Order: sequence, then structure tokens, then C-alpha cells
Amino acid sequence: MSAIERAPAPVNKFDRYPAVEWAAQGRPEVGGNVWSSVSIANVTGLTFDRVECKFITDFMLKGKREAEVRLAAFRHDGNANRTIVSASRVLNLHGATERYVGVGLMRWVHGIPFGWDYEENNTTYTIELQHRYRVGPESYDSDAHTTDVFAFYKPTDKAAPSTGGALQIPGTSWDTMVLPQSRPNVSGGWVTIPRIVGDQEQYGSYSISAMQYCVGLPKERIPEASAAGWAWTRNLESSWGRAADITEPHFGV
Repeated sequence: MSAIERAPAPVNKFDRYPAVEWAAQGRPEVGGNVWSSVSIANVTGLTFDRVECKFITDFMLKGKREAEVRLAAFRHDGNANRTIVSASRVLNLHGATERYVGVGLMRWVHGIPFGWDYEENNTTYTIELQHRYRVGPESYDSDAHTTDVFAFYKPTDKAAPSTGGALQIPGTSWDTMVLPQSRPNVSGGWVTIPRIVGDQEQYGSYSISAMQYCVGLPKERIPEASAAGWAWTRNLESSWGRAADITEPHFGV
């Protein structure tokens, strides 16, 4: 008891909301470019109405692969139904002219009313970092990430030629080769394919991490937080876009 009584009072009081990644990191356009959650934090029983989260980005290139992100709150009931409650305004992530690891920090008043559903023990609430493409994705960054292969090719939905024998095409330009009638649906020429070098840069896809943390803090700690949202970025050009709109389509999983 003596040790407990002499224990110092905690200086920092806040709610920790462990965040988990909900989607793979390298992602091209998803589901018609609707809002997709990259991270989810269970905030059931939260104390504060102001939250802060941090995330990182990679391969976000200005004018090629730009993203929109927002924070959104969802209500989950016992029947696996998920309903959006509120959202911040849209933050445009423009990236940079070359590859950098960018850092983003968002502060937001979540809009979940105090006293919600306390008698309902099957209801939970989450705050989620959502994203979608703003510009892009492009197929390849540049010719430096592709390879030209001379090949015979055909549309996938067309039948292959049934006649046998060697391919003999005398007097045909290699750049504009077209096979005779005995080889219908088949042509020949240079085909461009991505260069497989084990590097995400060739695929035209940005990466955005799960929230490194999601915490609830008092007004004294984050006075900038608002219902519209506040943000700070490093190595990552950004600007505010549209106002919050919870009617925009999103994955309902």
C-alpha cells in the first residue's frame, strides 16, 4: 500500500487503440476505386472524442500514383453488419517526384456520441484509415521497366490454329508479320511486357501502411483536432480535398 500511495501520478493519459492492417500493402485500383480500409482500430469504450493516427506511404509518385485518404468511424452489430457513422474530409496525398517513404499524421474528432449503445453488448465501434486512388495507376513507370519480346500471339478468347506444320512466312517484314489464312487469329510482332525485377516500382501501385498507432487524446494534447480533420505530412505533398461524405461507396466487409 505504501508503494502504491507513493506512485507518481501518470502524466500522459490517453486511450490506446491497437490497429491492424486489413489489406495488402501493394495495391492497384481496387473494386472500381471505392473507399477501402487499410487499417482498423477497435475503439469500443473510448474515453476521448479526439483521435490521432500515424501511417507511412511508399511508391507514391506525383502525377502518377496519388491517393485520397480519410478517417471513418463504423458501427458493427452482432450480425456482422457494418455501418459508417462519420468521416473526416478527404486528404489528397500527392506524393513526390521521386520515391520517398512519406509520413502522415491525422487528428480528428470522431463524431461518435458519448453514451452510445452501452447496454448493447454485441455492438462495437471501429475507426478506420481508408484510401483510394486519386491519380493512376499507370501500367508501367517508363520504358526502363519493360521488355520487348518478339512473339506470335493471339487474342485469348480466339481459338488457336488447328493445322500443323512449320511456320513458313517468306517475304514478310518482321515488324508487321501477319500469318496466312492457315493460321487464323494469330499474328507476330513485338510485345511489351513488364520487366520482372522483383521491384514494386514497375507495377504502377503505391503502398500505404497500416496505422502505426491510433490513440484517443484530450483536447489539451491535440487542440487542432476537429470534425473536419487536421493533418501533417513529411516527404509527402498533400492538400485538403472534398468535405466529408459518408454516402460515397465503400467496401462493406
